[in-house]
Amino acid sequence: MSLRTYAHKRDFSRTREPKAKKASSSATAKSGAHHFVIQKHDASRLHYDFRLELDGVLKSWAVPKGLPFEKGEKHMAIQVEDHPKDYANFEGIIPKGQYGGGTVMVWDTGTYQPLGGSIKKDLAAGKLHFELHGHKVDGEWTLVRMKRSDDNAWLLIKSGESQRPVSQKKDDQSFLSGRSMARIAKDRDAEWNSGKKPERKRQPATKAVKFFPPMKATLVDTPPSQGSWIYELKFDGYRALAIRDGEQVGLWSGNGIEFTDRYAEIAEALTPLVSEGTVLDGEIVALDKEGRSSFQLLQALETGDERPPLAYYVFDLPFLEGTDLRARPLHERREALGKLLRKAKDPIRYSADIHSNPHQLLEEVKRRGLEGLIGKAANSTYESGRRGRSWIKLKCVGEQELVIGGFTPPGGSRKHFGALLVGVYRGEELRFAGKVGTGFNEAILRSLYQKMHQLQRKTCPFADLPEKTPGRWAQNLTPAEMKRCHWIDPELVCQVRFTEWTRDGKLRHPVFLGLREDKAAREVTREKVVHRRK
Repeated sequence: MSLRTYAHKRDFSRTREPKAKKASSSATAKSGAHHFVIQKHDASRLHYDFRLELDGVLKSWAVPKGLPFEKGEKHMAIQVEDHPKDYANFEGIIPKGQYGGGTVMVWDTGTYQPLGGSIKKDLAAGKLHFELHGHKVDGEWTLVRMKRSDDNAWLLIKSGESQRPVSQKKDDQSFLSGRSMARIAKDRDAEWNSGKKPERKRQPATKAVKFFPPMKATLVDTPPSQGSWIYELKFDGYRALAIRDGEQVGLWSGNGIEFTDRYAEIAEALTPLVSEGTVLDGEIVALDKEGRSSFQLLQALETGDERPPLAYYVFDLPFLEGTDLRARPLHERREALGKLLRKAKDPIRYSADIHSNPHQLLEEVKRRGLEGLIGKAANSTYESGRRGRSWIKLKCVGEQELVIGGFTPPGGSRKHFGALLVGVYRGEELRFAGKVGTGFNEAILRSLYQKMHQLQRKTCPFADLPEKTPGRWAQNLTPAEMKRCHWIDPELVCQVRFTEWTRDGKLRHPVFLGLREDKAAREVTREKVVHRRK
């Protein structure tokens, strides 16, 4: 297969699908990451397009029933022409009369890892075993070419362990924009209106077409001893992409939630700085009296307390005036960002490099009570949605995102609830991590209780409760104690500060910092530290 077939089937004067341009595979080769995308496609028949990045193109299969989730289950997959790598971000309408005419949704995306030998050799041999790490799918699958004259017919088989099927709600929700198939069809923001120019509607949906998940950092225990690294302060706030579209700048969280109205002063301050087709990556923070970022102060916006001073610290420039800079080395993107923000004023701030020995920096950060450091390889590319080793974080305090699965009744003079029952996902199971009973004021108790009350359920969502033995760290959640607990659907995510993990996976001395609306509950796992050699 080649992109000639892709180009031959399409009239690019009528469709806004990406043109047939093969991308460089050098960035992928350096990082070792292979990306995949699954697109839901309502054409003559509803089906799913499964695409694996390889050698600068997307190897593609049409899967009528979507991915199988039960171990050993097999679904037919018809191999189609290779697609350009840029197709991974295509969401919208292919006009009627064009090949594949209909609605396209970016259903899920992430990275895949081959579990055999060479990907090219395995595909040529007709059997590829791989592991997907996406936002809706995570686990092992195998592609096997069927033994018949039609070489395009394959089977997509669920290998490894079974996965819980995606809910009906998530199945009709774009990972890219959060929109349903019906909404994408209604917005029609990626459709040619004539043979000359596309219709670009000035509404939030057009910004969503450009949204992509930001790159993430890996938690490590010590700075690297080799290579050229750039260090910045680690901020304690909301990660946010600033995207210019038309007359306004929109702010979007890492999982696609719009923050524009909530942080309007930041969006307005960015408007004269950010031109069309430009995307900034940064962190929205609330500042305490000493100018330090505080996640707890951000919660004041939710509870009606006095509004704290805000800042948007910008540290990367993935797109500049429509040019994709993600394959450029970090030091080039940072240089361009510095020029772009040279006239910036509060609340917009450039997250500057800190030039010093990282070990000495960490000691100073600890002394000042700051969050930690972020280190980035100077030549690193921007790998959307990936938690790579070329970006690292060094924490000076223990913090963890946790899923709220229930709460205990209030005691004494406290109102609303006593403690939160929290956990993390391990595979498909929510595992109990302890009780969080401090860090609340009256406003937070009331606001959080109202949110939890709407999610109440009769059954416990934790797979490992009740605890069989009330050992040292069991925190008294015996069957008798559980009868007094209130359970909720595990949808709310909170940020917790703590001193350490106990031997049996519980939090020691946890303190509630606030809710995280920018995090999906099913993505919350225990953050593991990568140990580097000193």
